[in-house]
Formats: sequence, structure tokens, C-alpha cells
Amino acid sequence: MTAAKLQPSSRPQDAGSARASSLRTIDTELAGLAVLREALANGLADPFARAVDTIVHARGRVIVTGVGKSGHVGAKIAATFASTGTPASFVHATEASHGDLGMITDQDVVLAISWSGETQELAATIAYTRRFKVPLVAMTSRIDSALGSAADVVLSLPKVEEACPHGLAPTSSTLLQMATGDALAIALLEARGFTAQDFKVYHPGGRLGATLLHARDIMHSGDKLPLTTAGTLMREAIVLITQKGFGVLGIVDPDGKLIGIITDGDLRRHLSSDFLDKTAGEVMTQAPKTIGADLLLASAMEFINRTSITAVFVVEDDLPVGIIHLHDLLRHGVA
Repeated sequence: MTAAKLQPSSRPQDAGSARASSLRTIDTELAGLAVLREALANGLADPFARAVDTIVHARGRVIVTGVGKSGHVGAKIAATFASTGTPASFVHATEASHGDLGMITDQDVVLAISWSGETQELAATIAYTRRFKVPLVAMTSRIDSALGSAADVVLSLPKVEEACPHGLAPTSSTLLQMATGDALAIALLEARGFTAQDFKVYHPGGRLGATLLHARDIMHSGDKLPLTTAGTLMREAIVLITQKGFGVLGIVDPDGKLIGIITDGDLRRHLSSDFLDKTAGEVMTQAPKTIGADLLLASAMEFINRTSITAVFVVEDDLPVGIIHLHDLLRHGVA
């Protein structure tokens, strides 16, 4: 027997009807999130706090489990936990009863996700946690369900209208599960004091890894720095700007502290018949914009965009120790 193929409607689908459908979906899901927010501010607040406390004090991992759409949500929640400082793994509820229960130890906490709380595939995992005294946190819409009744902590999610017009496809319900998982992950992150530097350890690759580098990690330093003193004649200063290749020149005082900068804008503003005989000190812009060596590259990119500059000196105790150009940030994928 083959499945029947659904035929497209003979009615043309215009942009207006598609737009109306999309807005109904978003509005329905927003209403569901509003109900969840109200629940978290009231009756769900205490079990949420107990769930966080249970996980924080566990010596093992969080084992997230579920099937169907709840399983897909659970896999994402486990991944978010793991990347934010809470060791976690996803165990599919069906596979659990075929040997994967061996992945769960009495040091772990199980987070079981089921909207109805009656998912048959979860029975083996529920029984296992009760037998070996593994803490069980349930995420379900029915506190009196088989899952809710067995759990040590129940995150009882409010029942909301699905965005699906037939009320069948999990939409608003999975969004609430996802949002609750995110809320748990961030609460755990904050409870553990998980920092941006810790985050970098778990995200070394890609654009995210690049944004978690610091200015000192990519800055040009030493002989590459475009620096001179205030008494340097502009005929020499222009040669230095060209040689160093950053389009700017930093001006330092006798103690080596950065007191000014010359940019292409300064060159245009001071262009005159005696320009080459002027000193760098006469042409420079005083009190240049700078950043610290420990600034994250994401913040450095934001600083460069906000101040509309293309290169910035990195300073420590007013001493220029490096320089970063916009192109450096782009090469590292910070954009």
C-alpha cells in the first residue's frame, strides 16, 4: 500500500495570503511565549529553580531524552547545555531501551521531554531512573501524566494553542520546550559563572570562535607599528605611512606614550604649499581612539564600526603595543 499523494490546491496562493498565514503563526506562537513567561514568573518559578539546583549539584552529565519533535528539541537543548558549561548528552528514548540506558549513570540527571507525558518510549528510561535513583526532571504539559507523576521535578509547561490550523503539528508546543531549554541553559551558565573566555574553549572554530579572540591575539606589534615623534617632518611621515601600510601614523611623546594620530583625513585637511615642511605634531589629531589588548574582537569590530575608523591602536598604560586594521578583523571572520 502506497501513501496517497497530496494534490496542491487549485486556488492560487498570492503573497497576501502567505503573509497572513505567516503572521497568524507568529502571533499564535508569541501568545504561547507570553503564557510561558507568566508561568515562569509565578507557579513554574519554584520547580524551575529546583531543576537548576538539581543539575548544578549533579556530579555527572545531563542526559536529555525524548522522541519525535520533542526528541529533536531535546538534542538541541543538550547541545546548548554542552556549549555553555553544562556537560550533557542526548539519548534517544527508543534507543535507550535497546542498550543506550548504559550511557546513564547514577551521577547523572535525566531531563525527559514529552508534551503529553505519556510517551510509551520513555517508559524504560523512567523505570531505570527510579530503579537506580537517578534524578529525573520532566518537561511536560501534564503534571499528572506518567512522566510527571514519576519525576522528582516537573517543569509543567502551560497548554497553548498550536499554530497548526488543525491543532496537530507541534509548533507552539515545541517552541515552549525550546524556550524553556534555553532558559535552563542560561540560568545554569550564570549559576556556574561561565565566562566569555570559557565559551571560547568550547567554540574555537568559525566566526563565533573568531569573535571570542582578543585584540592581542591578532594585533600587529613591534617593528610593524607605524609610529613616530611629534617633531618628524611630514615629508618623512608620509614615507612611514606608506611603508607600514596601515594608512595611519601614531605619534608618541618622549616617554613612548601615544599622544596623536595622523590619518588620511588629517592629510587632506592640512594640505598646503608648505605641507611637507610641517611637523607631525602640527598635523596630528590629538587624543586618538584606542582599545585595550584584552578587548574581544567582536567588541573591537563594533568599536571600529561605531567610530567610522579603519585602524585602531592597541594600548596598555597609554603605550601603543599593537595596531589592528579592519582588514585583520575581516580576515579572521569577524563581520
